[in-house]
Order: sequence, then C-alpha cells, then structure tokens
Amino acid sequence: MVTLLFGAFSLWALLQIGFVGIWQSGFANLGSAQITVDLIVACSLLVGFIARDCRAQGRRWWPWAVLTLAAGSLGPLAYLLWRQRR
Repeated sequence: MVTLLFGAFSLWALLQIGFVGIWQSGFANLGSAQITVDLIVACSLLVGFIARDCRAQGRRWWPWAVLTLAAGSLGPLAYLLWRQRR
C-alpha cells in the first residue's frame, strides 16, 4: 500500500514539474539540498544491500540499481515487494 501511494504521489509530482524540475527543486536551497543528498546516501546504501542480496541468490542486481537511479526509493521498495513474493 505504501509503495502504491508513494508511487502515485511521485507520478503526480513528476507530471506537475517534470524530472528536471524535481532535481532543480531538490537543490533550490540548503534545506532541500540536505534532504536530496540524504536520499542519495540512503538509496546508495540500499543498492548495496540489494546487490549483496541478489549476488547471494545468484540474481542480477543492476536492474534494481537502474530503477533506483530513475525512481529513487521506489526502486528499493519494489525490490522488497519482489523479494517477498519470491
């Protein structure tokens, strides 16, 4: 449910201000830059977890990294849902 709601919110924001607009807003001032950098750090750590977990299972990890680069925390959320169903 969280993934669906957050995905809908992210899509709405994307449609309102565009992909570039999201990044511009993310660095509009010191406070928003701190939040953006924090998200980058957190997602990087999660991609590390995903890579290790996928390697242990003999699966490819890079599609999840690409999804995380494109969609932020929706990538790790999708991975956790995918992993739980497997």
